[in-house]
Amino acid sequence: MAVLGSVAAIAAPALLPAAPAAAQSVTAFNVVPNPPPPLPDLVTDAREAWRVRDRARLAAMRQAAFDQQHPLAPWFDYWELNARLSDAQQPEINAFYARWPGSYVEDRLRNDWLLELGHRRDWANFRRDLAGYKMQDDREVVCYTLLADPPKRDLRETARAAWFAQRDADEGCNMLATTLHENGEFKDADVWRKLRLVVETNKPRAVKQAGALLGKPEQDALAELMDKPERYLNKKAGASPRAKAELTMLALMRLMATDFDKSEDDVRRWAPKLPNDLSAWLWAQYGRQAALRLKDEANEHFERAMKLQARLGGPLEWSDETVGWIARAALRGDAGAPRPEQLLAAIALMKPADQKDITWQYWRAKAQQQLAPSGPGGDAQRREAQETLRAIASPLSFYGKLAADELKLRLPLPPPPAELTAQERAAALALPGIQRAMQLLAVGLRGEGQREWNFTLRGLSDRELLAIAQAACERELWERCIQTSERTKGEIDLAQRFPMPYRADVFKQATAVGLDPAYVYGLIRQESRFMMDARSHVGAGGLMQVMPATAKWTAKKLGVEFRPDMLHDRDTNLRLGTGYLKLVMDSFDGSQAMAAAAYNAGPNRPRRWREGPQLDAAVWTENIPIWETRDYVRKVLSNATIYAQLMGREGGTLLRDRLGRVIGPAAASAPDIPANGGN
Repeated sequence: MAVLGSVAAIAAPALLPAAPAAAQSVTAFNVVPNPPPPLPDLVTDAREAWRVRDRARLAAMRQAAFDQQHPLAPWFDYWELNARLSDAQQPEINAFYARWPGSYVEDRLRNDWLLELGHRRDWANFRRDLAGYKMQDDREVVCYTLLADPPKRDLRETARAAWFAQRDADEGCNMLATTLHENGEFKDADVWRKLRLVVETNKPRAVKQAGALLGKPEQDALAELMDKPERYLNKKAGASPRAKAELTMLALMRLMATDFDKSEDDVRRWAPKLPNDLSAWLWAQYGRQAALRLKDEANEHFERAMKLQARLGGPLEWSDETVGWIARAALRGDAGAPRPEQLLAAIALMKPADQKDITWQYWRAKAQQQLAPSGPGGDAQRREAQETLRAIASPLSFYGKLAADELKLRLPLPPPPAELTAQERAAALALPGIQRAMQLLAVGLRGEGQREWNFTLRGLSDRELLAIAQAACERELWERCIQTSERTKGEIDLAQRFPMPYRADVFKQATAVGLDPAYVYGLIRQESRFMMDARSHVGAGGLMQVMPATAKWTAKKLGVEFRPDMLHDRDTNLRLGTGYLKLVMDSFDGSQAMAAAAYNAGPNRPRRWREGPQLDAAVWTENIPIWETRDYVRKVLSNATIYAQLMGREGGTLLRDRLGRVIGPAAASAPDIPANGGN
């Protein structure tokens, strides 16, 4: 059996092969330490005092930091003032801005203060502070801004867009919606559309908040249908008046999401009774839920929805996610036969930015190829498709590589940039924001360090970014190294974007179990960005982000010792991570795409996802129902091809070779392997 063979390989490690010259060249960083700031315990204690809002301790620690001219004094100042922001007044806020002009903490506090001013409805000070706000990335601030300084034209459309884009309940966007609903700018129809959007994404707090704009009977009905949609449909649903129809629609959406198999009779019973626009929305939602479950019937439901919508005319109000699943279902088609006409129609429904996304450019070109008439009559259409593929072909992205493979182009990797000068390196290290970020990272305050770092990167040139990335690489801050280098446009340093730390250990463990080291590197880069202390929100840890339960199971399978405190030991983490990955890959007949999906989402899910017809492996990947896993698989495989090229390896540089040609039902039952995360 393949699994038994892989365990044997683990038990008898192979010798590490000689490093290719290309691999040696891309790992040549002069490693230097990243020392912590003075009084590191004072920093972490202050951060904890801020977390629990201990104002007295914060005041004392802030004073101590100021007395000692601590390099992280701006953060002590921020934590202390932020903890009492609800009692603060504009003069002391202005004094804070004056102490730390142009810094991240100045803009961070300005963001916090804008939210406080919006809460207070202090629009005069809000407008003054808004002029200096640089990040401009807080949607709640956007909603407050529309209240403080409403545009003279198109207020309703601008405000609707901001409210509909709100991901969950917050005070600012709710205040905007309440104000505009009360003055008649927002209609009940806007509220019902908002409710459909937040029910679709299962945001109960946002449902309750939007429902509060309606009457008490509607609010009570919403609470009931969110909790027990089937009971509501059986006892209280109706198709008129309009409010009743909207509530019925929401109950149907809720039932589809919570018990899809039970919803068919209700959908077919109510669809003809509802107003045409709601009926179209209902069939689109039913299609989306079917598509998420990879059912062929999704296309039938989407087809009905699109025909109804076409007869109605007017703007499409379905979510971007729903439209995306119309396209993915068309790729799967019926029993594996794609629907290129539906795919093109779905792409045409997307907003312009999504149509330009490389994903849909690639699939649009493929659909055009499929639909082109044979003979000279289809030559123009085929040329257009070829030109699209040629325009997006790239050695640095999943769909760029697929396009290149389609065209049989062997694209070289970008050449390395000119060597950084001593002056460029020194200038990078002299940036106060980078200095503070490195000190925050050195004491484990990753969130604060990353935000300080990213703020400092705004508006920098490629050369400046490369110099900062180099400093991060040399301090083994691999996540910062990669993220910073990925921002460059014209000059691309693949040694920074795709570093190979711990090379001897990775090669040893990968080759010991029979895995391609490039594939292992591609997965680690996506899992942890090579940060040994990385820990996920579900408890996975180390380079390969192994869950404690998975580590225990794998160690028993391999016959090696394991204790939970060994999870962050590099050798142990690599041995158990590669061992688990090999067992998973063998259970999927060597499929790198399915193994990556299993590593991220657990083996049971890709086993279900492969049921049904045989599909083109790229179509299968694009139809992975979980966005995070879909993105993960694409990046792991793309990473692996780049690592193979950097290593100078003969094979593995074509994405198609890694992705495979088709994915379909398993020929035999697979061994039972637990999830690395619990699904």
